[in-house]
Amino acid sequence: MTSPHPSAADLTDVLKRYDAEAVQSEFDTGRYRLRYMHWGDGQPVVFVHGLCDQPRSFALLMSELVAKNYRVIAYDLANGMDDGAKLGKYTHADHVSDLIALLDRLQLDNVDIKGSSFGSTITLQALLSHPQRFRRVVLQGGFAYRKIGAFERGLCQLGRYLPGRMSGMPARKAVMGKLELPHFVGCPEEIYEFLISCSGDTPLRAAARRGYLLSELDLRPELKQIPHPTLMIGGDRDTIVPRESERTVEDGLPNVKRIEFSPCGHYPQYTMPVAMAEAMHEHLKA
Repeated sequence: MTSPHPSAADLTDVLKRYDAEAVQSEFDTGRYRLRYMHWGDGQPVVFVHGLCDQPRSFALLMSELVAKNYRVIAYDLANGMDDGAKLGKYTHADHVSDLIALLDRLQLDNVDIKGSSFGSTITLQALLSHPQRFRRVVLQGGFAYRKIGAFERGLCQLGRYLPGRMSGMPARKAVMGKLELPHFVGCPEEIYEFLISCSGDTPLRAAARRGYLLSELDLRPELKQIPHPTLMIGGDRDTIVPRESERTVEDGLPNVKRIEFSPCGHYPQYTMPVAMAEAMHEHLKA
């Protein structure tokens, strides 16, 4: 890819290589069957995805990092639909324990990690509880606290019992089109449809459980205990993680810098994978 905005041909090529080259595996953590992938050779970087993501969501970004001699590793968070997870009892601390279980499985220490949105909270908590396991950090749309109102909390409580996937939500595509499609200017329709497909595959109850966990989480008082060099990546038009939520992380971490892509929303891994990979490389190679 020669442009920060991938073409439809770029996406087709990357997905073919992802399917052919990425090694898929799974193991039982004792809480669920954790499915993971790894692709490439070299310096390992572990990806922790967001509330409605999956490892495949980052294929465009991963392909750029693989070309820069990184080994990218990503896994599916517990979803409670087809992995044996008991979501009603699954906690935020369990998310961290299962991340560490993956590192143990792969015999990784002092590894680089990249957390996206909801995954940034798992990353921050892991840095607090297992600091020796990590070297450098990238947070995309990162936050340590999100105010969840009573109405939103109620929706999350209800959603924990709903069957099906996000793709089946009424008016979902219309809402996404209003909120996110304007941030895909310069990208072909296929790139936006890739986002819709990846996020739509998330089970409703998993998304609701993750959202509910956020209503009980506040990592702001502990951020100053995290010494790891951290790069924050944000979009100037992010409608999902407000700028003030990112700013609390910037203000709290003692060793942090932030870059902002423009024009960009919440998903630079789809719209600006080249620029994002370069920023990550500059940070992680140090």
